[in-house]
Amino acid sequence: MASRGAGLPYRQLIQSSRSTLVSRRTVSYTRPLRAEVEQNKNEKDSKPTKKPSLLESMKGFIFSRPSQPGDKPARKPQPPPQLQRSGSLGQESIFADEATGEIEETETTDGKVPTTLQERSWENMQRAIDPKPEARKRWERKMIIREIRKRGRLTKQEIIAATERESLVKSHWFKTSVKKLTPLARQIAGKNIDEAILQMRFSKKKAAKDVLEHLKLAKNTAIVRYGMGLGKASDSANKIEPITVILKDGEKHTITDPTSIYISEAWVNRGPFDRGYDHRARGKINILRLPYTGLSVMLKEEKTRIREWKDRETRALRQRKSQLWTQLPDRPVSQQNQYYSW
Repeated sequence: MASRGAGLPYRQLIQSSRSTLVSRRTVSYTRPLRAEVEQNKNEKDSKPTKKPSLLESMKGFIFSRPSQPGDKPARKPQPPPQLQRSGSLGQESIFADEATGEIEETETTDGKVPTTLQERSWENMQRAIDPKPEARKRWERKMIIREIRKRGRLTKQEIIAATERESLVKSHWFKTSVKKLTPLARQIAGKNIDEAILQMRFSKKKAAKDVLEHLKLAKNTAIVRYGMGLGKASDSANKIEPITVILKDGEKHTITDPTSIYISEAWVNRGPFDRGYDHRARGKINILRLPYTGLSVMLKEEKTRIREWKDRETRALRQRKSQLWTQLPDRPVSQQNQYYSW
């Protein structure tokens, strides 16, 4: 153990002296070596490139080795393949490339512009336009049979959809509950759109501001997208006489403009719940479920109210006529003879 421990200092001395004797390769250049390398590099770059003279090129052509049977044939450079295009672009298309535009500008002697793009392939287009031809044929056959059975007559729903206009507008999620928003929806249902906006403007409810902005958006959407409420712009609107109708609840309502917009329906949509935290004493935290609610309004024109009132009156008249009954109706006397005269 003593000899082993005594040998350790000498071993350390030998290892320390080895680093001074053995030459090692340095990672970085020294300054003289770096200057020498950069000088050689500059000399190579500064040499002018000579073009081969006519005599040297002729010598290379004459004394060049002839091709032998075992040699591989030299590959000739080929132009890049042109991509096959399908379809065509219009003359005023901004997606047409420059080459196509130059060719289209040139005209032939006949005055016709040559077309370089291939015409559209109907078979390729059918894959996207008509992916299921058999199902399409069955549907067309079904529609033709339905048209023949009805003899071209439209249903009541189709006539209403073609003659009356409506607009359904849904709002974003309001940070309120269904219980707080439902009274406002009931308040504006059945009113004219301008009157409903006036009601929400002076309402003390906190959610009335969101409802007011939604009603303004719904009115603008109905006017711009569906053309509702534009009857006053025409001269024929001034000649229409006001009409008084009876609503479903028995209230009388006078209509001066059949194209004015009113809120036919207004309902509330329950939305998602957010998470809130209620920090209490002693480190307790209660998790709150914060509700979100939306509002949907169905806007229609006063023409719909007039049509519904007429339908109710016609139905009530038909029902009253069906209930008429007399105990002894007037009938002609027949077979005026004695019963026993046979």
